[in-house]
This record gives sequence, C-alpha cells and structure tokens, in this order.
Amino acid sequence: MQELCDRNGISLGKLSFERLSKETVENYLGYLEKERYCSVSTRNHRLACIRSFVKYAGARDIGVQAYVKDLCTIPLKRAAKTTVIKFFSEAALKTILEQPDTRKKKELRNLFFMILMYDTGARNQELLDLKLSDIHFEGKSPYVVITGKGRKTRLVPVMPKTVDHFRKYAAVFHPEHTSDDYLFYTERKGRRFAMSPDNTERFIKKYGVAAHNVNPEVPESLHCHMFRHSRSMHLYRSGMPMVLLAEWLGHAQISSTLIYANADTEMKKEAIQKVTSKLNPLVSGETTYLEWEDDEELIRQLYGLSR
Repeated sequence: MQELCDRNGISLGKLSFERLSKETVENYLGYLEKERYCSVSTRNHRLACIRSFVKYAGARDIGVQAYVKDLCTIPLKRAAKTTVIKFFSEAALKTILEQPDTRKKKELRNLFFMILMYDTGARNQELLDLKLSDIHFEGKSPYVVITGKGRKTRLVPVMPKTVDHFRKYAAVFHPEHTSDDYLFYTERKGRRFAMSPDNTERFIKKYGVAAHNVNPEVPESLHCHMFRHSRSMHLYRSGMPMVLLAEWLGHAQISSTLIYANADTEMKKEAIQKVTSKLNPLVSGETTYLEWEDDEELIRQLYGLSR
C-alpha cells in the first residue's frame, strides 16, 4: 500500500477506498511491469495483497463491498512458461560505469550505487534499505548485510575495489558516520530520507542510453534488476556452484536460481562441443550425398520400378 500511495502522491493517512479505484490499481500494476520491470508473478502477488486487504475490509464494513467487487474484477496475468533473462556482458558493464561524471556529487553517488548493486547482486529495494550499520568493510573479508524478502538476512562479500569506491563515496556523503543513516539518501529540509526506486531507475536508464550509444553491447533499456541478473550470469559462467549461487542471491528455493542455467545458451553450446566427437559429421562436415539427378537407374530404384 505504501508504494501505491507514493506512486499517486497520497499519504497513508489519507488513503480511502474512493481513492483506491480500479483504474488507480490497474495503473499501478502497469507501472510495476513497464517502469519497474517487475515480473508477472510480482505483479500478481501485489494484486493478491490488495485483494486480500479489501476483502478483509469488506467483511467488516458492508459499505466497502462495492469497492471489493470492483477491484476483484482485475484479472491475474498468466505468466509465460519460459523466462528470458536479460543481462549484459562485462565489457558492457565497463562502458556503463564510465558514464557518470564523478566531479559532480550526485554522479559520484550514482557510480557507487551501480558498483555496489553489481558486486552484491542486490535487488534495488534491498540496496535502498541499507544503512551504514549494514556495511562491514574494516576486516580482511569485507561484506554487506542484506535484508531480503521475508526479512531474511544474508552476508554478501564484496571486492576490494568496491571498498575503495565506498571510501570515496563515504568521504563526501557520510563524513560523520552515524550507523542509523541510510547508505543512499536524499535530503529534504535538512532531513535525510531513503532514496526512492524511481530515482535509481531514472539515472540508470539515462546511463544505459548514453552507454548504448558508445557500445552496442549495452542493452537499449537498462534497468536495476539487470545488474543482479548480469552478476549472477557472470558468476555462474565462472564456475560458481548453483547451490552457492542460490544462497548468494537469497533464493529460498534453488529452482528460482535454475533460470540462469536455462538461460545460458553459450555454456550449453560449449558443453555440447566438448562432448561431441570429432568424428561426428556435424563437426567434421564430411557428409555423403547421393548424386541422383539425371541418374535414371537410381530414380527407378527409389520409386520401386527397378529390381
């Protein structure tokens, strides 16, 4: 509900069923798919939560029943059976990270955000929820404590270069370390607030367009979740076991992680080439074709006209 309110500029205290119209909810669901790049299952889950809420309210107030009936006519979407994972190459990542002008304060922040998002494979909201108390970069094995779905936490190690970028970022944005401060924030009237997902999607889309003009390997429509997919594919291709990858991503079921194995046609191609014998005609290219054209005797045999 909070996200829906933010999207429509309504405070939770002023949210009413008059404002929670079918059109409002449909626009919100469309925004999740088209602008936030959420999957159909995520879209359906949000709709199910809204339905449960209005049904609960309708059971206690008969005056709400009309709204319940209206909202329950919004259909669930049928998810496609095959999942297409969109990711970028490491060369494309380099081009993307070259786009921010770090002489500008916000651009310095944006660069570190993208670096940390890629290195940790965190979801957009997981990164925005981070506080300084979740950053543990002082020891020999630096890591971040990420709180994922279901309030489950996971410890994610980071690369030394990421720590270097953090120190540059912290020197500008967190000169006085306060553990309760959000790692990424915006300031309004002297107060600090967590950045919104819209903010991050906006600057990442901008960098994606600029990077694509330089390097065609960069996807035309770059979005936050693509950093998570790309890091996962790169780790998988480098040999990280699927069970470890699932834990790193915070997946409760390994079946959720198998999408990366299913999507990696390049690794499948390499594996097939390794186990295919060099004598196989598909490798050697040596295939015998019968020369039948203008061969009357062979044609008669094929038609069964000759013994």
